[in-house]
Amino acid sequence: MTVKLFRNARIYTPVDGGRPAAGPDQGKIRHFERGALLTEGGRIVALGKEEEIASRLNRRPHMEVDCGGCCLTPGFVDPHTHICFAARREKEFELRRAGTPYLEILRQGGGILSSVRAVRAASEEELFEATLENVLSALSLGTTTMEIKSGYGLDTENELKMLRVIDRIRRETPLDITATFMGAHAIPEEFKGNGDGFVDLIIDEMIPAVIGQGIADTCDIFCEEGVFSVAQSRRLLEAARKAGLKLRAHVDEVHDTGGAALAGELGVLSAEHLLAANDDGLRAMAAAGVIADLLPATAYSLRKPYARARRMIELGVPVACATDCNPGSCFCESMPFIFGLAVMNMDMTPEEALTATTLNSAYSAGMADRVGSLDEGKSADFLLLDCETPAGIAYHAGVSPVLAVYKRGEHVA
Repeated sequence: MTVKLFRNARIYTPVDGGRPAAGPDQGKIRHFERGALLTEGGRIVALGKEEEIASRLNRRPHMEVDCGGCCLTPGFVDPHTHICFAARREKEFELRRAGTPYLEILRQGGGILSSVRAVRAASEEELFEATLENVLSALSLGTTTMEIKSGYGLDTENELKMLRVIDRIRRETPLDITATFMGAHAIPEEFKGNGDGFVDLIIDEMIPAVIGQGIADTCDIFCEEGVFSVAQSRRLLEAARKAGLKLRAHVDEVHDTGGAALAGELGVLSAEHLLAANDDGLRAMAAAGVIADLLPATAYSLRKPYARARRMIELGVPVACATDCNPGSCFCESMPFIFGLAVMNMDMTPEEALTATTLNSAYSAGMADRVGSLDEGKSADFLLLDCETPAGIAYHAGVSPVLAVYKRGEHVA
């Protein structure tokens, strides 16, 4: 197996303590000012001070890469995306600019339902090509691991089609991909006024079909006023868990419905959005170890107040950050932009933001055993950045700092 020495790098990595980093641990970072990373067969063998790592080679044949003093960090992990879609929704951007609330756009047949019509009309190949373009763009911006949700099919046939496309993305790109079934993304037009009936269909037909297909790892639901209630969400998520799927939940994005408390009650893997979550719900999440997947580019795009990241960290909730890349409320695949928003608009330190976009995101994606930090035995997924420290990602605004992307020790973008 090929041995590679990446030397002359400013290395920054979160500290993996065997669980998501919360509270003061969110900002704990290992740093080597003149560091080196040693890999073999795509895995990290060692990292530390350059002279110490180089001495371990003992004349062993190896390739050597001079990183030129660049900042070296783990690859970004994006733990919440809807990047599998068939058509953009630029017209809605103008509606939002004019002040039309998102839930009103949804009631008018736009929003998610517009994407549902596009996915249902698209062939599987068309859906794959559209998704691939955006995923490769994310890779070039430093994302090496990604969660992708279904949820624009809203019937069994098209949800399975989306999951097949996600699986093909997993097989045909360098990224590690985790697939989430989100048949409960919205109530389709054919079930208008009958949310309970649609939940019954998901439980009785869709979930068994998804389990039989064997692609999805997790199940998600949009718990929000006008979409799925807390009671409906609890019933569906409990059924998904019983079937063998891990759980996520979109909660308290627009209204405080008590969704964060539900996330804590069920001990889901992650709760998403949380812009309107109350302190009691956040405490329930902290007690259960539920990760908060915060989506600052969605707040930016919708011109909403940002999630209370500082308060969550104070309460001991492990915070991750994601793009929420989707065709409507947040068309953004750039994790450097997310990092910058976390620092500038959510009052996170650069160290906390680095953990939020790598290690905690890896725990949210269920992949922290192999990605998210630079530790011996983990995959050699890392970035070379045009900055001295991770703070430079936020400091140099509006551009990508990513000079090179490595996946399993190979230069991929």
